[in-house]
Order: sequence, then structure tokens, then C-alpha cells
Amino acid sequence: MQIFIPETNQEKLDELLEGCEILGRWRDTDSDQLVLHLLVPAEETEPIMDRFEQHYADTKSFHVILFPVEAVLPRINPEKLEEEKEQETQDETEEEPNGKQRISREELYSQANEGLEVSRVFVGMSILSAIVAAVGLMRDDVAVIIGAMVIAPLLGPNVAMSLATTLGDFELLRRAFLTNIAGTFAAFALAVVAGLVFVVDPELPSIASRTEVNPGDILLALAAGCAGTLAFTQGLPGAVIGVMVAVALVPPLVVSGMLLGDGNFVLSGGAMLLTIANVICINLAGVATFLVQGVRPRSWWEAERAKKATWRAILVWVLLLGILAVILYLNQ
Repeated sequence: MQIFIPETNQEKLDELLEGCEILGRWRDTDSDQLVLHLLVPAEETEPIMDRFEQHYADTKSFHVILFPVEAVLPRINPEKLEEEKEQETQDETEEEPNGKQRISREELYSQANEGLEVSRVFVGMSILSAIVAAVGLMRDDVAVIIGAMVIAPLLGPNVAMSLATTLGDFELLRRAFLTNIAGTFAAFALAVVAGLVFVVDPELPSIASRTEVNPGDILLALAAGCAGTLAFTQGLPGAVIGVMVAVALVPPLVVSGMLLGDGNFVLSGGAMLLTIANVICINLAGVATFLVQGVRPRSWWEAERAKKATWRAILVWVLLLGILAVILYLNQ
């Protein structure tokens, strides 16, 4: 971490960093500023930033920059660090939700925000993922379908929607929703064109299995949402997380589009219901995972607003899931 603050005494810095696990600490000056360099575990960045922001938020020159660390020499003894951490912060870890092993709230927000631009690349990746999924479904080739999951860009918007709901950030939620709609529409439109051009066999196992909703599909979507969000909070590579989330989104969406283009409206509707159920479950599981991981707004008034927004969103997702369950029951 690089923290730019006005010149201050050593006692003030010690007070702000009290109880935090600091692996390395250096300081220098830049003009009339103090530049503080900290080497810290990822889970410590959020409480440190919160403390400094609380004291220096109104200071014009205040900045915090985070850098990932690939390696450190001399090597750090993890057993020694663990013993020191248990001795110094045992009580604090039990009380603070930020003790969760995850990257900071600001890093989560930054990563979620980066994937929300509706660019030609984003739309192109959505279309390409639909093409690969369509070929894999018509060939009944699981390996090709997995390839579509890897390149699908729908991870960003869905995780951003869950994060925005958890933080009560309506602007992020609006952007995530619009981006999600754009990517979904691009993939669906391509699938419809594929259904118009090619003959679609609804009896193929890869297609038939995605034309109805069953409890296993609900569990899959919930597990995918939890796994994707959990991996996101750990800063794991996007491709790995993309597989976890896209596994429940791209294939049924493409099946619905192809069957619609082929004129099979009943089965297309079933695949679309599965897609909608998956979106609901993924976002519901994502919000729950963020809450369990201790993701909260920084200030108390933001936390109050976010709490109300989160519970409202959860009620809406549960209500939609209930309506969908009723529709499925009546169609049996």
C-alpha cells in the first residue's frame, strides 16, 4: 500500500495502524507530503484504508494506492506470523467482520466496476460465447460447451449486481443491470439466428436437459453463484470464476434462442424459465456470500441504507423465485 497524507507525527501513525498486521513499513516525503509504504496481507487493506479515510478524507492530497505483491525477500515465516497474529489480534478478529479472508471492499468495487463497460469487445465476447455454445449444444459436445463458459463475459455484470445490492450502491446496480441486459441480448440474438439457419434437434441430451427447471438446476445455480462470488472476493483469476458462473447462464440462454429460432416456442419458453431461475439464484447466492464474507459499506449511514436495500433486494429475488416456482407447478 502507498498512502499519501500530510506530514504527521509518528505517534499518530502508530495509532492508526494499531492492531493491524504489518509485514513491512517504510516512509519518505514528497514535497510537503508523507508517503507511507506498507506491506500487508490482503485482508488487512480494508481496515487500514477505512481508518486513514476517516481521518484524512477531507484532505485534498490524500490518496491510497494498492499494488499486488508477487514475491517477497527475505521469505516470510508463515508459522511465526500466525503465532504473532493470534497473540496480538485474537479478540479483534472475533469481533470484527473484516477478519474474513478476502480482498478489500475497494478492490472488489474496482474489479466489479471494470467489467461494466458495454464495449465492442464485451458484445463481441458475448456473441462469440454464444457461437461456441451453439456449436457445442448441436454437437452434444461437453468440451465445446465448457469452452463457451470460459469466454463468456457475463460474470462481471452479475457479480457487480450482487455487490451493488450488498453495498446499497444504486448507480453501480443500474450500470451492472444495463450491461447484463446488453450481453444477454447479444448472446440470445445470435442464438435465435443460429436456430433460423440450422436444424435444431430438441431431443439431443445437451439441449433437452436445459428445457425445463428441476431442483438440481436450482442447486447448481446457487452453488455457481456462491462459488463465483467467493472466488471473486479472494481475487482469483476471472476465467476460473467465469466457468463457475457461466455454467448456469450461457447454455440455457443459447438453447432458448435456438429453439425460438427453430419455431419450438414451448421448449424455448422452458429454457428461458431456466435462464431466469439461474439469474435469480446466482444473484441471491451472491448477495448472501458477500454478506457472509463481511462486505459492508464503510460509514454507518451508508451501512443503514445498504442494509435496507439489501433486504429489499433479497425479498424481491425470493418473490421472483416463488412466482417462478408457481409457474412451473402450474405447467406440470
